[in-house]
Amino acid sequence: MKPETRAELARPALFLDRELSQLAFNRRVLAQAEDPSIPVLERLRYLCICSSNLDEFFEVRVASLLAAASVDGVLSEHPALTANLNRVSAECHALVARQYEILNTEVLPLLEQNGVHVVRHNQRTEAQRAWVKEYFEREVRPLLTPIGLDPAHPFPQVVNKSLNFIVALSGKDAFGRGTAIAIIKAPRVLPRIIPLPAELSDRPGVSFCLLSSIIHAHVSDLFAGREVLAYSQFRVTRDSDLWVDEDEVKNLRQALKGELAGRQFGRSVRLEVAKNCPPGLSEFLLDQFGLDKSRLYQVDGPVNLVRLNEIADHMKKPELRFPPFMPGVHNKTVNNDIFATLRRHDMLLHHPFQSFQTVIDFIRSAATDPCVVAIKQTVYRTGMNSDLMEALILAARLGKEVTVVVELMARFDEEANINWADKLEQAGAQVVYGVVGLKTHAKIALVIRREGPGDSGVLRYYAHLGTGNYHPTTTKFYTDFGVLTSNEEMGRDVNEVFMHLTSLAKPHKLNHIWLAPFALQDQIIKAIRNEARIAKSGKPARIIVKVNALVDESVIRALYAASQDGVRIDLIVRGACTLRPGVEGLSENIKVRSIIGRFLEHSRIYYFRNDLKHDVYLASADWMNRNLFRRIEVAFPVLDRALKRRVMAEGLHPYLKDNQNAWELDSSGHYQRRKPRAKQEPFSAQRHLMHNLGTVAETAPPPTA
Repeated sequence: MKPETRAELARPALFLDRELSQLAFNRRVLAQAEDPSIPVLERLRYLCICSSNLDEFFEVRVASLLAAASVDGVLSEHPALTANLNRVSAECHALVARQYEILNTEVLPLLEQNGVHVVRHNQRTEAQRAWVKEYFEREVRPLLTPIGLDPAHPFPQVVNKSLNFIVALSGKDAFGRGTAIAIIKAPRVLPRIIPLPAELSDRPGVSFCLLSSIIHAHVSDLFAGREVLAYSQFRVTRDSDLWVDEDEVKNLRQALKGELAGRQFGRSVRLEVAKNCPPGLSEFLLDQFGLDKSRLYQVDGPVNLVRLNEIADHMKKPELRFPPFMPGVHNKTVNNDIFATLRRHDMLLHHPFQSFQTVIDFIRSAATDPCVVAIKQTVYRTGMNSDLMEALILAARLGKEVTVVVELMARFDEEANINWADKLEQAGAQVVYGVVGLKTHAKIALVIRREGPGDSGVLRYYAHLGTGNYHPTTTKFYTDFGVLTSNEEMGRDVNEVFMHLTSLAKPHKLNHIWLAPFALQDQIIKAIRNEARIAKSGKPARIIVKVNALVDESVIRALYAASQDGVRIDLIVRGACTLRPGVEGLSENIKVRSIIGRFLEHSRIYYFRNDLKHDVYLASADWMNRNLFRRIEVAFPVLDRALKRRVMAEGLHPYLKDNQNAWELDSSGHYQRRKPRAKQEPFSAQRHLMHNLGTVAETAPPPTA
């Protein structure tokens, strides 16, 4: 490559905008809600997923952009920062408008046709109105605290993403004063979706009403003797990233407990109001929350679409859902002895197409096995209820050496992780919180077993390494790989990682694992450059990578250089990707695609042809700067040849063949959905894996169109 061409790799224009790329991912999720071939309750769920994703985008990414563009809390006039915020804002407004358009013109009418009715106040029968009034008086009104604003009643603290109402009133209050504005907080303990009694319905099916609709219908009852001039529901989204000065605190867990309460009242970043909210009320709210008009979202429906998930949870109509799926069970365990099986061969698990129960059984067996002397495990996300955590608690109570590295800074799972840390310590486990300033994101577990006669037996390592979290719920909906192995060198590597996390000593040289933040980026770039060297020697060179995000500029530059040297590169990137593919003279040998389907694509796979050595790595890390330098991450090779072929056959090749759920990225940053070409059979990678590894029920009849 010419020196001047190499210099081009430093041009910022060669990288797509990260925030816009993340929003493009939400566009692809929203396209699932638009797809008429998907059952209507699933389309509703996709709307809720998109809304939830946007909530987090505002809580984290927009909050970060606003902080970067502010000086002492006031937005600066920096042209580049302002322009980026404006582009992001425009796309967010367009996304939100499209969400509600799909809800009102497609999803709700289709639900109606299939006997699922969301009944507004003006649609209710007299009997339904009477029931709603009685429900309001019995269940809602006692929990409400309307606040008329005056010097003694200032604007109240409004919790992040909570449902609230602003009311404009005429006349004077009971004390003869003109308190013109009141605020009502909707009780968080009440359901947002309320089923109406079946006997009151005037049409077949199930009828629901929204809590916001119930409060709207009876808001005037809360202000006797005064006229309600106008009102609107509203919701404010706040900066929700937790921050503690890790150099100052002596106990991270105690510090985080204090910060969790404050998360609900972080800096405001977005205000949502009803579409018909009078300008005066929205302007009043913007002023209270310190927001400009670009942060205002007027929505044609409930301000929190995520709560509509309750409708899908309530409905029992299988014809309105995806066909039931039963994951396959790994059936190669010898005499139900998982350790005997692993002494014979490694095991590869592909979730959710294969059950996560095998991993749970691995830890449970270790907990009760008298030969097991120690268990070590990392915890990033595990949920409020976890059989794995209960097994670790049991192991500690049975006297085994249990070490758990709990990541307390796992965003939005901090409280659950703190609770598990408390329970584990009470049971006698050794709990540590990783490395200050670095999130422990690696997914590893190690069982150490004494095998052989009496005390002369030798210690043997059994390890689980995965791409996903030890979370009982997400393992059913996220695609991930996990390897169970008794390979001695791999076990020693895993133990070395744990020794590093607990002792904070520099890790010794590892046999197989690439460890961030010390070597992972260097090893990735070294492998990419090795493929480039092979290509320049005239041999075939190939890279296939599957990750959730690709934004690390050093890795992208290495991929650009490899493309220019003739390496054929396929990137399967679910979410944000800032690499520009298909640019002549730069990246014409790179293709980027994203798969959006029934399950969330979550596995990380790195494949390098390496002159027919076919190196396959599974990893916890995406190709982002934060993963490579601000987290403890591991990438590990699949050593067994048969399992290596399986990863290729299940985790990469079907996704490159997919022409139903695949979106291809062009050099301008736009995604186009792949469709079967002439005489080409439709092919979905996820559907293929469901049928090959698990059991899919007979396809339910499509909902009425």
